[in-house]
Amino acid sequence: MSGKSNMKLFYAGIVIALLLAVLAPFLASSDPDGLESAAGGVVEESKMSQIEETEPAVSSPMSDYSIEGLGKSGEVVAIAVGTLAVLVISLGLGKVFSKKV
Repeated sequence: MSGKSNMKLFYAGIVIALLLAVLAPFLASSDPDGLESAAGGVVEESKMSQIEETEPAVSSPMSDYSIEGLGKSGEVVAIAVGTLAVLVISLGLGKVFSKKV
C-alpha cells in the first residue's frame, strides 16, 4: 500500500472510532455486564454490596465514562477524549519503538 492510501485508512479509522464514541452512550445497555452478573451469581449479596461501597485506590477523572453534570453529552465527551488519548499514546509509543530500516 502507498503512503497516501495508508493515511486515508488511518483517517477513516479515526472517524469510525469517534463515530462509535458518539453513538456508544445511546446504544449501550444499562443492564450489568457479564462480569458483574457472573460475580453476582458467585458472591453473596452482602459481600457484593461491601465491594461496591469501597473507594477506588486511584480516582478516575471521568468515572463511569462520563463527566458529572453533563448527562449524555458528558458521556460522549468522555468517551471521545479517551479514544483520542489512546490514539495519541499508541502513536507516541509507535514512534518511540519503531525501527528505522
